[in-house]
Amino acid sequence: MTTPKLALTDTAVAKLTVDALIVATVQGSDGLQLAPGTDQVAAAYDGDLLKVLTSLGATGKADEVVRLPAGGKLRAGIVVAVGLGKPAANGGVSGEAVRRASGAVARALNGVEHAATTLSALDLSAAVQGTVMGAYAFTKYKSQSGGDLVSKVDFVVDDAKADANAHALKGATAIGEAVNTARDLINTPPNDLFPASFAERAAELGRAAGLEVEVLDDNALRKQGFGGIVGVGAGSARPPRLVRLRHKGPKATKKVALIGKGITFDTGGISIKPAASMEDMTSDMSGAAAVIATMLLAARLNYPLEITATVPMAENMPSGTAYRPGDVLTMYGGKTVEVLNTDAEGRLILVDAITRACEDEPDYLIETSTLTGAQLVALGKRTPGVMGSDDFRDRVARLSQAVGEGGWPMPLPEELRGDLDSKLADLANITGHRWGGMLAAGIFIQEFVADDVQWAHLDIAGPSYNTNAPWGYTPKGGTGVPVRTIAAVLADIADQG
Repeated sequence: MTTPKLALTDTAVAKLTVDALIVATVQGSDGLQLAPGTDQVAAAYDGDLLKVLTSLGATGKADEVVRLPAGGKLRAGIVVAVGLGKPAANGGVSGEAVRRASGAVARALNGVEHAATTLSALDLSAAVQGTVMGAYAFTKYKSQSGGDLVSKVDFVVDDAKADANAHALKGATAIGEAVNTARDLINTPPNDLFPASFAERAAELGRAAGLEVEVLDDNALRKQGFGGIVGVGAGSARPPRLVRLRHKGPKATKKVALIGKGITFDTGGISIKPAASMEDMTSDMSGAAAVIATMLLAARLNYPLEITATVPMAENMPSGTAYRPGDVLTMYGGKTVEVLNTDAEGRLILVDAITRACEDEPDYLIETSTLTGAQLVALGKRTPGVMGSDDFRDRVARLSQAVGEGGWPMPLPEELRGDLDSKLADLANITGHRWGGMLAAGIFIQEFVADDVQWAHLDIAGPSYNTNAPWGYTPKGGTGVPVRTIAAVLADIADQG
């Protein structure tokens, strides 16, 4: 992960000596419009900037990037216009539009050494976040990188020395870099990122950030009764792990538990998946990556909370030692689960972690996982499903939408609980039918959450991994969803309780 050098500037736009000067356009009802903050640039074109952009085919639609020569009155090498899309319902520009446009233009600045952006006049935090996330590339395994990303970006503000602007730059950079840390973990191939190496990497990152670290190996997991994690990991030559990371901020009055699914590769086990697109199952540890990255962020920003992450890691493989459909596993805490499908493995390792986390008596519990294909069927590739305690679920979804990750609240219908009944055990790991699969998985998880804990489950099966072309600040591969959602929830708990 490499972040461009970021700085604030209050130098007049016309006097900025940069390789590229970034301005924003809007897709108005009457055609192309210039966004606020472009006045000085437009003046350098003697008021003809809109006409020039229109002649080049600019429309202002989201992700549109148009380059043009800088006028003689500017010291920039080129001007780059990026589209914000249609105005918000109130006629203004949303933070997400700024974030997405900043990401789109950052992706387009390959080979540019130094840029300055006026999008910061619209929303500084969003412009910084979008730039950091957009200027991301995972090139560790490429013999040729394919072009250098932009090296330095200046954000145009009214007062470069104002504390509020410095604070916004620092916080937004930290959040963007946390997202990119999660992406790096997700994009690392499973021959290099397996339970032991993942745990080692998480421990190294955690200790470097000042977190308390605990790692349980397979012997400790077996001895302490983590039957779900041990069962799922039994088919792999690479045994499972459980990582615990703890941050205790100043004057912490609230305790938060974070849980993330860490299946480093998912074949489906004995209930094996089809071969088509199985390579994407390298992303089945996206929830764990997001939680680990968020813990590093919590330490960096020193949230005034006590936050403990419990991260189960396993590889789900078929072999002579693999668990089978029909097996009964005894989970951590004593509940028993009949396995009807070994491809519903994520919930088995998660509930071990959830039960352990609840022993710490947290006020809130947030769990995230690439849990069900049913999430994609219900909500598509970009919208996480949020389930859990009604009030906390709605709070998490609202904050997720505010930061641009778009979490959507979903119910946990009581009638689906009976479909998880087992003839042998306390419950089965699937319902045995395809209806409401995302919700049934949430209900399964609910069975293991302590009654007095406010909790939320985020199903990110689609949003965590982009198999299509890049867009906005989202690259192909790991996206880092829902780091920004969890960060926003933690900040809200720190502020509101």
